[in-house]
Amino acid sequence: METFYLFLVIFLFVLAIFDLSVGVSNDAVNFLNSAIGSRAASFKVIMVIAAIGIFVGASLSNGMMDIARHGIYQPQHFYFSEIMCILFAVMLTDVVLLDVFNSLGMPTSTTVSLVFELLGGTVALALIKISNSDGAMQLGDLLNTDKAFTVILAIFLSVAIAFFFGSVVQYISRLIFTFNYKKHTKYFIALFGGLAATSILYFMLIKGVKESSFMTGELKDMIYGHTDRIVWGAFIGFTVLMQILHWLKVNVFKVVVLMGTFALALAFAGNDLVNFIGVPLAGYSSYMDLMAQGGTTTTDTFLMSSLLEPARTPWYFLVGSGLVMVIALATSKKAQNVVKTSLDLSRQTEGNENFGTSPVARVLVRTCNNTASTLLSVVPPRVKDWIDSRFNHDEMILENKASFDLVRASVNVVLSGLLIAVGTSLKLPLSTTYVAFMVAMGSSLADRAWGRESAVYRITGVLSVIGGWFITAGAAFTICFLVALVIHFGGIAAMAAMVGLAVYMLIHSQITYKKKMKKEALKEEVNTTVAKLRDTTDGHEALSLFREHSREELQSVLLFTADMLDKSVHGFMNENLRELRKVLSAVEEMKIHLKQVKRVGTLGVTHLEHDIAVEKGLYYYQGNDFASEIVFSIRRLAEPSKEHVDNNFSPLNDIQKEDFGQMTESIVAYLKRCATMIATNDYHRLDDVVAESVTLTNQLTALKKGELKRIQGQSGSTKVSMVYLNMVQEAQNIVSFTANLIKVSRKFQKE
Repeated sequence: METFYLFLVIFLFVLAIFDLSVGVSNDAVNFLNSAIGSRAASFKVIMVIAAIGIFVGASLSNGMMDIARHGIYQPQHFYFSEIMCILFAVMLTDVVLLDVFNSLGMPTSTTVSLVFELLGGTVALALIKISNSDGAMQLGDLLNTDKAFTVILAIFLSVAIAFFFGSVVQYISRLIFTFNYKKHTKYFIALFGGLAATSILYFMLIKGVKESSFMTGELKDMIYGHTDRIVWGAFIGFTVLMQILHWLKVNVFKVVVLMGTFALALAFAGNDLVNFIGVPLAGYSSYMDLMAQGGTTTTDTFLMSSLLEPARTPWYFLVGSGLVMVIALATSKKAQNVVKTSLDLSRQTEGNENFGTSPVARVLVRTCNNTASTLLSVVPPRVKDWIDSRFNHDEMILENKASFDLVRASVNVVLSGLLIAVGTSLKLPLSTTYVAFMVAMGSSLADRAWGRESAVYRITGVLSVIGGWFITAGAAFTICFLVALVIHFGGIAAMAAMVGLAVYMLIHSQITYKKKMKKEALKEEVNTTVAKLRDTTDGHEALSLFREHSREELQSVLLFTADMLDKSVHGFMNENLRELRKVLSAVEEMKIHLKQVKRVGTLGVTHLEHDIAVEKGLYYYQGNDFASEIVFSIRRLAEPSKEHVDNNFSPLNDIQKEDFGQMTESIVAYLKRCATMIATNDYHRLDDVVAESVTLTNQLTALKKGELKRIQGQSGSTKVSMVYLNMVQEAQNIVSFTANLIKVSRKFQKE
């Protein structure tokens, strides 16, 4: 049996490697967001600084490994086999859960995941032990309830605290520096830089390396016994240094951002390492303690009191973990995806919004607007004008198309570090993810990045992320609870089944993610044209790019329509409810995309010469309207079909299937020919296409007449006839709108 548990410990470390990879992908948003968002340095430089911080933090960390040893459960009341059951369930749940969130591009807390997984697994085993003890044991004997509730409360309180201080500090900073910060740096930059650098140093000492292996004895006593002197001395020294750097024409804000990135990366690795390797190390320690008994006890009788002792993590585990984390950071595409979510929600500039709107967000925006109007009505006009002058976006200085400027980036890294350090000094465990993300959201709100055009989208996004955090807690607890029960009662067979399920889910997640990335790559190709259009100042080049963009979009819509029409019709004929649902879901995505295309069209028109803009802009909008109508026709066709199948009504008869099936093939071929015509920009056979549309329309009219005759003859189901006639009508609309689309496209592309 000991050999089996040896393999189990080894497998825990294998899972830990995966966990380190997905954990770094998730927590990358903590320390990369500000530097990447403000373009404080090149991407490679930022990654190198973060990688060094991670490696140093992991190598020096002795962890906060005790949370996995005795932070949640009371190990002295659990046998070795029970502890291994909990730890195994935690690792399986953690790897899969974090990978799912990374694939969705949603930042979540590895601390919350670990705490609630340990809580779920412990409660599962505790309930079993209580039921078998005939009342001799209570939940409080097995679960460290006080510690667990303290951790949970502090984590969720940090959300509101971080958002509030992020808003206040950024608002004050912007009043001081304005968006034209270079103009005002000579007055305040030394003081600001000194305060920021001192805060970062304090953060590194208190939070980053507090529990590191070298922080022992006299050094630790000296630092923590003279903290006030060190802080004041650092503040004076850094203030002088920052003034000298400013005189030497060095951008002090960039220095602060990169220092903060290093400090956050170091603290992340040094303290959050427990979230990834704490559980396997607890399993390894338990196994070594069992082996030390020399076979005098069994796995079902050996109580794990030894886990009450402080963790002593071998250095090679720390160095190895640091290497894995650095490699994961350098190679993970999902890390960039998670960072992108945070940047999209906090960017200063306009762009495509990744989140829709929600009723809660709309109510919040409306309430805040009304409240702001009431408050502004009592503010003296001079004060209001002065504040508005400090928030003049026209003076904004962005480094190389950054999402936001260096002032906000500096506030983000400094305040995140300071809040985490203060929380740690007060012995309140905080989630670095929650603090870093919510500070960024608060600072973007204070910076007026959430304007009337984007606020409802941004708030929906923030609420979605926060909702995801609560889902993480619930899912972690529930899944780990169930997995622990299955493993406890199922034994080795259940463990093997759980491993197989976890591997399947990870592989499936990767496949799904790659498909998603392929779609994103196609979008990027289109966005390349849009980016060129946004940057050009030449009217003729703008028109050429505008036409290229229009061809790409209209071809895409027609090919999409051909595919969705085919799937809708055959899904209905084959009574495939799943296929019809997929069609409706794809149509909703396309509707959102077409809204974004209209926004790009407005941008394109502003870059054209005046006379051309009026004529060509009109054709562009007409083409986009026809494209929208075509997509709406697909929805109007698929919706009744889906409801019909969902209600298990009678299917089409053989005559209807044959007639409309052949008609569908003809329409799909027609749509593809039109798409090719637009893509090649060759309209010399336009008359043939128009004539074909007339023929198809007449054929569809004949189908309607035939169905009406069947209705008069009272043959067949009325419900089926209604759906059939609707399908024919919408197919006719698709043909007509496509013909109009081709005509307008030719006018738009014509020189």
